[in-house]
Amino acid sequence: RRRGPRGVARASTSLAARTTMPPSAASGPGQTRKASDRAQEKGVRESNIVAAKSVADAVRTSLGPRGMDKMISSAGGDVVITNDGATILKQMEVAHPTAKMLVDLSKSQDVEAGDGTTTVTVIAGALLNQAEILLKKGIHPTVISESFLLAAKKSEEILQAMSIPVDLGDREQLIKAAATSLNSKVISNNSSLLAPLAVDALLSVIDPATATNVDLRDIATVKKLGGTIDDTELVNGLVFTQKVSHAAGGPTKVTGAKIGLIQFCLSAPKTDIEQNVTVSDYTQMDRILKEERKYILDMCKKVQKSGCNVLLIQKSILRDAVNDLSLHFLAKMKILVVKDIERDDVEFICKTCGCLPIANIDTFHPEKLGRAELVHEVSTGDGKIVRVTGVPNEGKTVTILCKASNNLVLDESERSLHDALC
Repeated sequence: RRRGPRGVARASTSLAARTTMPPSAASGPGQTRKASDRAQEKGVRESNIVAAKSVADAVRTSLGPRGMDKMISSAGGDVVITNDGATILKQMEVAHPTAKMLVDLSKSQDVEAGDGTTTVTVIAGALLNQAEILLKKGIHPTVISESFLLAAKKSEEILQAMSIPVDLGDREQLIKAAATSLNSKVISNNSSLLAPLAVDALLSVIDPATATNVDLRDIATVKKLGGTIDDTELVNGLVFTQKVSHAAGGPTKVTGAKIGLIQFCLSAPKTDIEQNVTVSDYTQMDRILKEERKYILDMCKKVQKSGCNVLLIQKSILRDAVNDLSLHFLAKMKILVVKDIERDDVEFICKTCGCLPIANIDTFHPEKLGRAELVHEVSTGDGKIVRVTGVPNEGKTVTILCKASNNLVLDESERSLHDALC
């Protein structure tokens, strides 16, 4: 019984010790883990916002008519001078996931609207800056995002109310809109020439009375070095920067052209697998050469038989699409040859000339040929181009021949024209 009071005293002491323990010790390891998770979430959010803001700040100074152009040098030594937001962000090597999202945002704006790529990036950075202030005040991220969605709906209503409908029949209004888009570009001094040119290109491929939108795939922009921006012109037809083949003195001008576009090779066939054939007998070697000559001549005769006098040959990645022997035969048959046609241009060429791509020599028929009044080679300041005019589908497609004295200005004028067309 004497031990009793000491036991009570000991018990009361331990109870007092328990009641005076700090709250962190009393909360246990679960609460500590939650606190660390919240701290980590906060750190990730801050990191994301900082990354996105840094991308927005990089293009902020290029916004507007007084915005500065950016000179971007790539690892390969190529230099790009532009103030187009999508181009700047495309050239930047961005590693952070959130920063990549802003780059994708700029790309999607370029695809959807064609212009305003810098604006959307800067606005996104500004909204994130305000979101950071709200987060520091303890407002939950979900509440902030829902509020942004409500604000976006209200903003859309206000913009719709203050907007002016675009009349595609009002040429002067369209020229003013295109000039506004060009005023912030490197080539703003030439906006008086390029703005009407862009509007005329747009109006030539649509019916202003019924059209509500324009398919920009019907307007091709072809770049050619040489001359000045003032030499930029609109061509109702096709323009190829590839030269006419001059092998064996072939023609460089054809009137009443019948155009064939081939996707097969006018050269000797090759084996499906990589292998070598060794020929030691001269008679056998001579026979191989004769067979090759006969094979190519038969193909060229089939092309001639169809009535084709202008042949466009698609670029091949497997082997030479055309060789010297086939070019020689075609020149003797007075067939104008333009080779190395890009695969991406095939659809536009077919739509303009009314031809169909031919994948096999056995299907080379007259009904697959396109028509044009004149196909001729023209000398320019820095080389030659091939013009195709008097096409049957005039009014469905149009080509803008863009010229400049150097590649930097040429690339920027192409980007500016794209923005003006949009």
